[in-house]
Amino acid sequence: MDIESVQSSYARWAPVYDTTFGAVTNVGRRRAVEFINTLTGAVLEVGVGTGLSLPLYSSDLQVTGIDFSDDMLAKALARIERMRLDHVAALRQMDARELDFPDETFDTVAAMHVLSVVPEPERVMAEISRVLKPGGRVVITNHFVRSQGVLAHLERIVAPFANTLGWHSDFEIETVLKEPDLALEVQKSLPPLGMMTFLVLTKTKAS
Repeated sequence: MDIESVQSSYARWAPVYDTTFGAVTNVGRRRAVEFINTLTGAVLEVGVGTGLSLPLYSSDLQVTGIDFSDDMLAKALARIERMRLDHVAALRQMDARELDFPDETFDTVAAMHVLSVVPEPERVMAEISRVLKPGGRVVITNHFVRSQGVLAHLERIVAPFANTLGWHSDFEIETVLKEPDLALEVQKSLPPLGMMTFLVLTKTKAS
């Protein structure tokens, strides 16, 4: 999936995202933020979208959100202003493959239902690792392809339409587990039907 396809896809989805994909991914989003709220410090949310997660964060955290889509960010900004979310430190338009932050800036990085929609997810994971402090956590919720069953067959069928749909139905979990400085701490299936997976990775070395 190329970056132009991502941009055009989410321009189309932005007006209805909250009631479509946003609703489907609600369980994973809540599970991720629930875990992050047990931690402290500065949080980066990669792919903040329309900001559905932002009201869920603890007021003790300082949250920075980035997204490539200006249409999504406009909705997130409106949400922040409407709900007076003072714990949101910044929203920035940014390509997740080239994060404009110094090494080891954040205590936690969240990537909720975004890694299967970005180009070059391996580069995104490398950048996530770079901006994370040693001992910090990466919290991920995402759909990953199944190896067997009816749903696995359907995922393979729709895979060629990734640019149109805006996400990869055949996204492999190994893609996000390759970064050498990130160790898997937690892996759990989430409803509905175990379609989503919750992951926590810990950074073991300095950048």
